[in-house]
Amino acid sequence: TAVHAMANTTPVADTAGVVEQIARRGDSAGWCAVRPVGAVTVGLAGERLAELDAMANSRAKVRVFSDDGKCVHDPVLMRRALEYVKSFDGVIAQHAQDPRLTEGAQMHEGVVSAELGLTGWPAVAEESIIARDVLLAQHVGSRLHVCHLSTAGSVDIIRWAKQRGIAVTAEVTPHHLLLTDENVRQFDAVFKVNPPLRTAADVAAVREGLADGTIDIVATDHAPHPRDAKDREWDQAAMGMTGLETALSLVQLTMVDEGHLSWRDVARVLSEKPAEIGRDEDQGRPLEPGAPGHVLVWDPRPVRVADPAEHASLSRNSPFAGLELPGANRLTVLAGRPTVRDGRVVTP
Repeated sequence: TAVHAMANTTPVADTAGVVEQIARRGDSAGWCAVRPVGAVTVGLAGERLAELDAMANSRAKVRVFSDDGKCVHDPVLMRRALEYVKSFDGVIAQHAQDPRLTEGAQMHEGVVSAELGLTGWPAVAEESIIARDVLLAQHVGSRLHVCHLSTAGSVDIIRWAKQRGIAVTAEVTPHHLLLTDENVRQFDAVFKVNPPLRTAADVAAVREGLADGTIDIVATDHAPHPRDAKDREWDQAAMGMTGLETALSLVQLTMVDEGHLSWRDVARVLSEKPAEIGRDEDQGRPLEPGAPGHVLVWDPRPVRVADPAEHASLSRNSPFAGLELPGANRLTVLAGRPTVRDGRVVTP
């Protein structure tokens, strides 16, 4: 019943005033709790630190900071950010992408990219940043969160770091649990995303990492785009796909129905652990007397054909159109008030 809204807003969420406005607008809408993510750098430009302390001490109480789809690639700046947030138990959430290794990249670098003649986004561009940052987090003694991890090598690095007690957490998206670079052969830009869809071996590795706890959470990486940003030639199309309204179905399809996770595990990776990482004491709590009345009632039995036209989102850039998806949201309750009934949003 809560979402973390990334900092790539207009204006960028890099000041106390902006994050407070985002939190206020979320409260007034009333459909879910909105937790603003503060930018690490001013304007997401990667040049100087944003007002981290001011955002942390604002009414929004920001504890998660990220430059969203832009990597904090300067190691000195990343070190300073980790040092800064340590003072208030914040966390830097990194989009791991070496910009020099991915200039002009259009998809995962591999056999398929070579056959299609598209510039590749090599796995090492993600893995090298993660390796650097876990060592920086260890050196500083601060918390690091790796956003939308996508490669087998990245899973290995996170596993190595956790074995050494480094304070790192990681997430995987629903689409990286299912789709592969083979989907790009369709040249349909709904499959264009950052980080890109990887190989079947990578999909197997991230599933295993989520199952054994190396990967802590599932995050939607929900990126809605207007139709004209996607309905164009592949190299001109925007990166990103919607994922919020299909996330739980995809976790059920890839992890629960395949025997990798229990429903208790699902509560952990989609509710409890995200709340812990974001230091959100109001979310991810058990249902007990005195606890906030936040609950989702999920029926795993129905099967539906995904239709983006039926989504509440104004955007339709979902790669799952026509796919049979299990499960249905029967009821969502926020602070004791229903916000969704049988998959339909209830107006506050």
